[in-house]
Amino acid sequence: MKEFMPQFTTPYSREEARRIDAGVLAFVGDAVQTLYVRTRLAAALDVKSGALHRYAAREVNATAQASALKRIEGLLTEEELTVYKRSRNTHKETVAKHADVVDYKIASGFEGLIGYLYLIGDAQRLSELIQIAYDSNIGKP
Repeated sequence: MKEFMPQFTTPYSREEARRIDAGVLAFVGDAVQTLYVRTRLAAALDVKSGALHRYAAREVNATAQASALKRIEGLLTEEELTVYKRSRNTHKETVAKHADVVDYKIASGFEGLIGYLYLIGDAQRLSELIQIAYDSNIGKP
């Protein structure tokens, strides 16, 4: 099986990563998730880049990210839940453009968790969770 997860080669310690602003964790997590989804789609589908972009947009949005988090929530460790909740609650006044506020907050938590796992260099756990979160939805409308 091909591995699509990018790896951070100079990881932070868990303590250092816990000190990073939750919004920054979500910012990094969004980039990691986007790269994962795009790489996976490019490897699985024989379509042009415009179609790949449309497929990726269906997976990298607040509603899809909230659904992805719900698929893995029961598998999270205490530490992971803490990071997720901190990232989820980071926005006091949230205005979501294309999703409801609840999904937007859950998605921010999901992105924060992905960013945290990436930055601490836990590629194995990150890969495990993201594969479950995005199990078999490759290219499905």
